[in-house]
Amino acid sequence: MANVYYEKDADRSIIAGRKVAILGYGSQGHAHALNLKDSGVDVRVGLRDGSSSREKATEAGLPVVSPGEAAAEADLVMMLLPDTEIAPVYDEAVAPNLSDGDAVFFAHGFNVRFGYVQAPAGVDVGMVAPKGPGHLVRRTYTEGGGTPCLIAVAQDATGKAHDLSLSYADAIGGTRAGVLDTTFEEETETDLFGEQVVLCGGLTALVQAGFETLVEAGYQPESAYFECLHELKLIVDLMYEQGISGMRYSISTTAEYGDLTRGPRIITDETRAEMRRILDEIKSGAFAEEFVGEVRSGGARFSELRAAGKAHQVEQVGADLRSMMPWIAAGRTRVEDASGGA
Repeated sequence: MANVYYEKDADRSIIAGRKVAILGYGSQGHAHALNLKDSGVDVRVGLRDGSSSREKATEAGLPVVSPGEAAAEADLVMMLLPDTEIAPVYDEAVAPNLSDGDAVFFAHGFNVRFGYVQAPAGVDVGMVAPKGPGHLVRRTYTEGGGTPCLIAVAQDATGKAHDLSLSYADAIGGTRAGVLDTTFEEETETDLFGEQVVLCGGLTALVQAGFETLVEAGYQPESAYFECLHELKLIVDLMYEQGISGMRYSISTTAEYGDLTRGPRIITDETRAEMRRILDEIKSGAFAEEFVGEVRSGGARFSELRAAGKAHQVEQVGADLRSMMPWIAAGRTRVEDASGGA
């Protein structure tokens, strides 16, 4: 069983005694910076010249300097940039400004797990990973709650990296909801697997295939959209609130019987074998090498895949139907306003 920590287990004075640099001001960056600031932590934001987020961070009352200046001023640097941008920014702006006793933190273990960032021996390397998007991390904090966090230590140079990670998690609201111990390996590998097999890759492929099957059989695209995509939120919300069994209790007996008898015909032994192959690619570093190589080479295939996804009929039908649901657009606007820029 994982260790779970709450407010009583954390020492806020540890992070309060550090100078923190947040590199990046996107979804997670804005939430970490503002929550830390409101918790009384000395925080500054490191952004490149010309960043669209400079004005937002300044208007929020945060000191904004270059990434190099932020790293030089701070003794804890939190890397909240896209995975493929972290290594070059670390090499250029962070590494030259590190001293023994400093700390480099991450909200995702990708760059440490796969060796793209290697800190000096005298520096603590930790992770504080909220299990929710940045707008949720910020909103729950302002409401007096918090978002659960994972913490991990990859390098404990000072012998106090775990306490520092827990203190950081406390200052962004994590201990109000619960903080769990993990490792960089476990967080990275399970996160990538979840994204690729279930939450994003598996889910979008399932939705598109179901939509295509109904449309090819002669059903209206609008009906197919409602059945294969729109109602998905209702089911996911039930699972989120009550678990799978709770969801099954809440749906009709017809739906429940169809779930229990037909679901295993979709997720077959062959599907499970492919899941294991994908996990092997993640653990071996093959996926990371492929992804980083694609981005560094200009991302032509990535762009083609994105374009094909946007051109799918389910996207066109969905855009038309969602335009008639103003409550959806209103919710999206609130999220975008809260999340800050990239």
